[in-house]
Amino acid sequence: MQVKTISVATIQMEVTPAPVSTRLARAEKLINTAAQSGAQLVVLPELFNTGYTFDPSHYHFAEDIYGPTASWMKACANRNQVHIAGSMMLLDGDEVYNSFLLFAPDGKYWRYDKNYPWGWERGFFREGNRINVAHTNLGDIGMLVCWDIAHPELWRRYAGRVDLMIICTSAPDISNPTFQLPSNYNLNFDNIGAIAQTLKNKGIKLFENVLKQQVAWLGVPTIISSAYGKIQTTIPNGFLSFLLFAVLNPKLFKYLPEASQLQMSCGVLTNAKILDAGGFPLVFPNEENEENFYISEIQITKDKKQLYEPQPKTKLGLLSYIFSDIILPWLSIPIYRKGLRQNWGERMAPIQASSRNWTFLISITAFLAFLLGILFGKRNRK
Repeated sequence: MQVKTISVATIQMEVTPAPVSTRLARAEKLINTAAQSGAQLVVLPELFNTGYTFDPSHYHFAEDIYGPTASWMKACANRNQVHIAGSMMLLDGDEVYNSFLLFAPDGKYWRYDKNYPWGWERGFFREGNRINVAHTNLGDIGMLVCWDIAHPELWRRYAGRVDLMIICTSAPDISNPTFQLPSNYNLNFDNIGAIAQTLKNKGIKLFENVLKQQVAWLGVPTIISSAYGKIQTTIPNGFLSFLLFAVLNPKLFKYLPEASQLQMSCGVLTNAKILDAGGFPLVFPNEENEENFYISEIQITKDKKQLYEPQPKTKLGLLSYIFSDIILPWLSIPIYRKGLRQNWGERMAPIQASSRNWTFLISITAFLAFLLGILFGKRNRK
């Protein structure tokens, strides 16, 4: 078995939004130092060029593939003679995607669009529907973005096709949030109700247990970049989101007049690390509140791993997927369409006639099934 050793680096950046030019300059300092330390591949965080928030101003930060961020990535990869990867809000025709771009030193690039925007993220970009294997001089590289990690079918589609995986994240710990209303009333999953309590700490479980299990099953080294810090943000569909909370806890209905101004604060799950083919960390941050890079050598085998073991299940619970992949995205789609059209014109985010009715019917059915589950659960407890 032939083995090739390459040097890779993961970058950790502060999550607070800042002008694109400022964040690119900060990223370039880290890339320059990582390249001087021998890195051949550098992975930047999710939305590294803007920071992470649900603020409406972010619609304006979408760029096309010839815009400032992608042009900078291409030039920086060439100057440093390294491969550079990171995600941005990519304007593509009449839609916006969270696109993970990988640039080689010669200017060639690969693109992966986040397949599963988490919940409220669907208010800022739409979902992709493909994976992408980047056939580079370093090896065949698979790509995922943050919440995609929770979906085993994406890992399965890369099985036997890649030599390593790269994953970028800027993951708010939405499994441990604090929501604030203008009246200074705060709520969290403990006082929203028993159903919400089942969602607590799922983010930590995802980036510890689930990630390690899927990497070990796939059997290839994996580089994960990350943001760090604390997020304070508006909720793009605050009224409807709060209405959902009130369904879970009817005592909250009296706060509905304030719900459109709902705010959320939470920490960021600091996940920057480099894992070997068994899912064990080769390097991970020892300073959470510092912009830095972390570098390690990884080994790539010439022959793709043949998988015989069953793929592990995520065990995050059905409710995590119902909220994250169905209910909150459905509530956020009108926000996405409105935001894009206000910033980029009425041609943006067209409604696809072939899928409109089915999407609405499936979403309503899932929501009603969820409510019936709550009612039957209460009846069984009596």
